[in-house]
Amino acid sequence: MIKRMDHIGVIVNDLAAAIEFFVDLGFELGGQMKMKDKLVDRIIGLDDVQTEVAFVRTPDGSGQLELIQFNSPTYQDDTPPPPANKPGLRHLALVVDDIETVVARLRARGTELVGELVQYEESWKLVYVRGPEGII
Repeated sequence: MIKRMDHIGVIVNDLAAAIEFFVDLGFELGGQMKMKDKLVDRIIGLDDVQTEVAFVRTPDGSGQLELIQFNSPTYQDDTPPPPANKPGLRHLALVVDDIETVVARLRARGTELVGELVQYEESWKLVYVRGPEGII
């Protein structure tokens, strides 16, 4: 039986940029570490794994992301970021105090909007933004 969700892993090529993006959104930086271990090789099915890892968590502690940069083996793909309707984990949904201020701050630092900021019916204002590595 599931007790809770612990975290979501997000693979990135630039750990520093990913940390900066999520901290700017309001996440808090937790632990950081480097990993090089044969047990990690066995767990994920790759050889000679060397990673740098950072955990960022929501201020209320209800959720966290594990940001992982693989230094070895590396993955090279020059295809553009996938659209929002590609199957798989496509977005992280966050609740913020003032979405207009958050969007303005993100746009000022060059973050791309996927669509536009919209009032959805009578409930939420929503927008998709594309962060580092194409994360929506």
